[in-house]
Parts: sequence; C-alpha cells; structure tokens
Amino acid sequence: MKNLVISLFPILSLLLFVSCGNADDDVNFDINQRELGQGENPDDCLGFEENELLLSIQNQETSLPGRVSILFKVSDTNGNPISGLTANQFTIYEQGRNDDCFNTISASESLARISPNSQVFNNSTLLVLDLSNSVLQGSLEELKTAASSFVENVIPSPETESFQMAIYWFDGEDELHLLNPLTSSAEELTASINGITENISSDPSTDLYGAVIKSTDIAEDLVEQNNESSIVRAASVVLFTDGTDQASRFREQDALRAVNEANPNISFFTIGLGAEIDVDVLSDIGKTASVFAGNKEELEATFNQISQRVSEQANSFYLFEYCTPKRDGSGENNLVIQLTDGGLQGAVQTKFRADGFTGGCE
Repeated sequence: MKNLVISLFPILSLLLFVSCGNADDDVNFDINQRELGQGENPDDCLGFEENELLLSIQNQETSLPGRVSILFKVSDTNGNPISGLTANQFTIYEQGRNDDCFNTISASESLARISPNSQVFNNSTLLVLDLSNSVLQGSLEELKTAASSFVENVIPSPETESFQMAIYWFDGEDELHLLNPLTSSAEELTASINGITENISSDPSTDLYGAVIKSTDIAEDLVEQNNESSIVRAASVVLFTDGTDQASRFREQDALRAVNEANPNISFFTIGLGAEIDVDVLSDIGKTASVFAGNKEELEATFNQISQRVSEQANSFYLFEYCTPKRDGSGENNLVIQLTDGGLQGAVQTKFRADGFTGGCE
C-alpha cells in the first residue's frame, strides 16, 4: 500500500452576520456551500454519527499502478474553513464487491504523510479597488496602506506559483482597469499599490455593478482553465468600495446574478467604508464574507479581517492520495474518508474503479 498524502492548499466558505459599531463589529459572514461536491454521506453500516465537519470533494482520479487521489475541502457546519489538519486525523475505509460493509485501510501501512503537491491546485485572488473620486480625495493613503497589508497577509512566503494575486480598479468608466496582472510576488503587488496617485482616474463616478460583473467573468475564466489541464483551480474576488453604484451602466440584479451563478470554486468578499455604502447590497455581493469600516482609520484592520479569511479558505483544501489494495478486475469499489478533529467528526463517501491496478505503488 502506498502513501496517504494530504496536501494543504488554497480555497472557499465562511459565515455571514451583520452588526453595527466599529470595524471589528461590522462583519458579515455566511456559509454558501453545504454540498458534499462529488461525494455523498457514508453508508449506514459504518454507524457514524451525523457530520459535524463537511468534506467536499472537488476532484478525484486514479493512476497506475494503484493510486487513488482526491482533492477536497473541509469546513464545519457553519461554513468556517478548517485548516492545519494532519494525516493521522484521517481514516480510510474501502468496500469491494465481496464486502458486506467497509474495511479499514491502515494509515501506518500506507505511510501517511503531508506532501506539497501544489502542481494539482492553483488559487488566484482578485483584489478589486474602488478608485472613484471620493476615495482618491478622502482615503487614498489609508487604502494604500490597507491594501498593502492585505497583500502581505495573503501572498505566502516563500513565493509559490500556486498562490497568485492580481489587482484591478474601477471608477465610472465602463472598464475594469488592470493595476497589476497575476503574480506570486508580494513586492511587485505592493509597488503597484504604492504607485496609485490622485490623478489615476478621469471619471469621478462609480461603476460598482460593472466591476462585480467584470471581475466575476475574470474569475470564471481562471477557474475554467482546469478544463484544459489536470490542475484544480479556485479564485477569490475581494472588492472594496466606499459607496454605491452611481454610473447605472448595469443593474443590481445582473451583478447579483453573476455572483450567485458563479462557479462554486469562486469565493466573494466585500469591504465597505463609510456611511454611504449599502450594507445589504455589499453583503449580497460578498456572499462568502463582508466587512465594514466606519471610517478610514479602521480600514487596515478591516482589510486584515478579510485577508485572514481568504487565507483560511485557501488552506482548507487537501490532496488525499493512497495506494489501494484493490486490483484489476475488482470492479467498482466504495471509499470513505473519515476525519476527526478534537471532538468533531465528518466523513464523505465516493467510489473508484481499479482498472489496470497492480502492485508496486509507492
């Protein structure tokens, strides 16, 4: 039997609540995905309790001579992502056609370990900044400080091509302006932020809904690239504004439809500043998480709240690999992965075929 490999990765889901007060209080988090992805609840013969942790399968495949690989994300039932798990917290169960129930696959015999298989997962963050006239004239320096802090918190060190960020900005024009293309360099992103000046915009209006639609389209394109390769991709859209849509180029319902119909591997976060924002609209756009700062002095702390949740989301993805004892001709086999974390447990069931499987998997 081969290695059981679980890899920490970037990705999506938090909880939604709204309150009033300072930046620490004005937080809105909501679980937006309770589905088990490609998996299902384990068979009753295992006698497991109800899931308190959710394992959502994102992708699975088999490879010769006998490897089963599954990428999944973990959250609790409130949608909070679970990161930092270790191999010894997982138990593997298999059921072949001659088994009445499931048999445990020994983790020790599988040489369980944590391994950085970043080549199978890619996470992109799109930071979208409102640079309309009210921001440029009233809170630009605070925004630059907050955005730079966000970059430092989200981009891992040392750099890895699996974690990248791009920065866009919008004003009243019918365009989502590119400030810095996707990169894994925090230094490059910070330099672009520091280069923002008060005269960057020529249209003082705010095309908020257009920015939502256009950034969602970009995120969709990034995630859909997994159709052309074996890499599973996730994306986060993080949008900042200090007001409401003024340009009226696009309708609110079209912006919300873009968010709600987006690929489930796209997370949406919003950051609002000041008294002129529409909290309800920003909460709907930031369906994964939204935070609100009462004034520009609270802006950096508010950005830091979102950066923490973007990072937690990304690190709640795990690559699980092991070498199965099933062999060619065994037909379709059932697989259950069970996780225990403290006093909580969760499990997910899937299936695989062992076509062509032999010994020699390492």
